[in-house]
Amino acid sequence: MPSAVAEIEAPIEVPIEVPAHEAAFDAPPAALFLSGAAIVFYIAAIKLAIHLYAARFYGYFADELYFMACSRHLEWGYVDQPPLIALIVRIERVLFGDSLQSIRLFAAIAGAATVLLAGCIARELGGKRFAQALAAVAVLVAGVCLAMNHYISMNAFEPLAWAGCALILIRIIKTGNQKLWLWFGLIGGIALENKYGIVFFATGVVAGLLLTRQRSVFLKPWIWLGGLLAFLLFLPNLVWNIQHRFPFFEMLANIRNSGRNVPLTHLQFLGQLGLHMNPVAVLIVLAGLYFFFGHPQGKQFRVLGWASLVLLAVIMFSANGRPYYVAPAYPMLFGAGAVAMEGWLSRPRLQWLRPIYVCLLLIAGTIGAPMAVPVLSAENFLRYTQWLHFFSAAY
Repeated sequence: MPSAVAEIEAPIEVPIEVPAHEAAFDAPPAALFLSGAAIVFYIAAIKLAIHLYAARFYGYFADELYFMACSRHLEWGYVDQPPLIALIVRIERVLFGDSLQSIRLFAAIAGAATVLLAGCIARELGGKRFAQALAAVAVLVAGVCLAMNHYISMNAFEPLAWAGCALILIRIIKTGNQKLWLWFGLIGGIALENKYGIVFFATGVVAGLLLTRQRSVFLKPWIWLGGLLAFLLFLPNLVWNIQHRFPFFEMLANIRNSGRNVPLTHLQFLGQLGLHMNPVAVLIVLAGLYFFFGHPQGKQFRVLGWASLVLLAVIMFSANGRPYYVAPAYPMLFGAGAVAMEGWLSRPRLQWLRPIYVCLLLIAGTIGAPMAVPVLSAENFLRYTQWLHFFSAAY
């Protein structure tokens, strides 16, 4: 009897499932430094270091001088762009001065933050350490991303905004928390004050929602409230454009009529996309589209696949569309593609391909980096292009 009573009174141990992000803190220190999040952070730090180093060279880009001039006369709008870039440059000049490193600092930080978001997207889509690292490396070595984050412009912050909206949309789908649409609207509204290109992404998202089961979100108030928030944030610039008869559209018409936009066939357009993102990374983007449309793990996020295809079509068939307008979607596609490739390369017979593919990415990125950022002196850059026969091939 005493033993039976003891068994009855003994506490019953109930297993408690600890969330992955909390369990990480219980891991050994060595494991934390080699976790997926840590590796992504290291890659982001490398990108930041590259831009801080390269910021000193080749002098001011013409657009940077224009943005510096705009920063002396803050308005709610300008002929060429919304007001945010002028405010950012004004803050940089007040805090750090007018040096090249000073006015390019926030662009470099935005690039590093984009690497972090790409890793987060891969993790939210179910990717483990390799997928998170691969997505981050793909952003690091993408030539167009290197170029965008080298100097201060609206383009430096656009990929960050698109990736942030994509991450929030993934969280909405996973958790069902419709209130997150307010955060989506907040980022979207701020992005509209930076560059109007976020409209391409928003158009793609709306189309993706309508083409999938997620269309039910339109029956709930939160997506509309998020849209209202974005509109209110954009309203000051809209009023400015109305008062000045939309000079931005007049500028686009003048550019088109002057022949400054080099016409491209659809095949040439797609070819430039491949060159811009790093030719080796094309496989990741294709894997990302497969993830959204064909992978069982990614079908619930198909809205992002449709968003990618719709925005690509809108930009490619637009009279003023340029290949680099698609670049802000790359972090989202890299994250999805990295998850798909992690699954494929997890098979025992294919695991040896993981380091080889990453090395190919890095090699291609290293070869193309001097074309995107001034990591070489002017003299060495000329020798480098001659060695690659770059200009002779271009002509």
